[in-house]
Amino acid sequence: MLVNNLRERYSPMYFLAALGAGGLAVSFFIYPMFLLPHPDTPMVTFNHLWPALTAGGNALNSALIGIDLAAIILFAVLHFWLLAWNLREFKLFRQTDAYKKLLTSNAEINLMAVPLTLAMTINVAFLLGAVFVPNLWSVVEWMYPGAIAAFLAVGIYALRILGAYFTRLFVHAQFDFAENNSLAPMVSIFALAMVAVGLAAPGAMSHHREINAIAMMLSIFFASAAILLLLIKIVLGFDAILRHGIQPQAAGSLWIVIPILTLLGITWIRWSMGLSHQFGNINHPTDLYAGGAKSNAGAFALICPGVAFFVFGMFFISFGLMIPKLVGAGSWMYYLLMAPLIAVQLKTIQVYFRLFGKMLIKPRLQLASA
Repeated sequence: MLVNNLRERYSPMYFLAALGAGGLAVSFFIYPMFLLPHPDTPMVTFNHLWPALTAGGNALNSALIGIDLAAIILFAVLHFWLLAWNLREFKLFRQTDAYKKLLTSNAEINLMAVPLTLAMTINVAFLLGAVFVPNLWSVVEWMYPGAIAAFLAVGIYALRILGAYFTRLFVHAQFDFAENNSLAPMVSIFALAMVAVGLAAPGAMSHHREINAIAMMLSIFFASAAILLLLIKIVLGFDAILRHGIQPQAAGSLWIVIPILTLLGITWIRWSMGLSHQFGNINHPTDLYAGGAKSNAGAFALICPGVAFFVFGMFFISFGLMIPKLVGAGSWMYYLLMAPLIAVQLKTIQVYFRLFGKMLIKPRLQLASA
């Protein structure tokens, strides 16, 4: 069981535990996404998975699909469980003096972990619908406005947090440069990029030009905001790191640039796909690619680079190598290129459950024995 009623000991960065579980669910969805043919839809759905799962001719293939779907269910359930726990603990935390202190410190930016995780929740929900609801794609156009509204609501929530944060800094000059010696504040860019990539999905897949245009414009806005903040935060962050050294407990934040660039890269691919099927601007495939003993809640950010490396690696193999016919689907080279991605995914799962037990289970056992 998880530790409950943390109150002052709680940190909004614990939302990253739910984020990591959601990201791992998405990573297992990537296998059928790129390994099963789905010529009639832009993403694999139940209607493609069920025949492959129940086909009697290839028992190994059916077993692998079954294991993959079980992994998706496991991490999706873990995501929603941890999301509910975080929402409950966050509500209690907001009643404490520690929360008031948070709002007057550099750590206020950690609140961006909340919209970041909520954006992932929308992605997980859409994924589960696609994979487990029969014939969902026949009504998917009706779902796109709801998806846009959901991502926009999360985006507005993120902008409100950023607005309060920057207003305090600009008006009262309360930014502490000496305590800025990590890249943890870049969770704000991560959140904006997550909203941008989510909005880009309806822009890429909808066949209604109005939906396509609205989603694309909103996606471009949040992606532009993410890129602008990325330039600012990475300069300030590395400046403080070089002056004061990195915070040991936040060393993992150095990897956060990887998932941010991954999300922005996937966003760009979705923009390209949306323009292609709406306006006939079909790009050449190569246009998409060119030349310890102590830890804290922020350590869950280490899951994001592993998930991002795997997901974008699969995108690279598919769009960068398969479409230009540099690598054949199902060839020995295809699986050889997948091998390091699978290794990273398995290592990421190992790290996730180690952190999960260390920070959310072990403290409870220690309290019980005390």
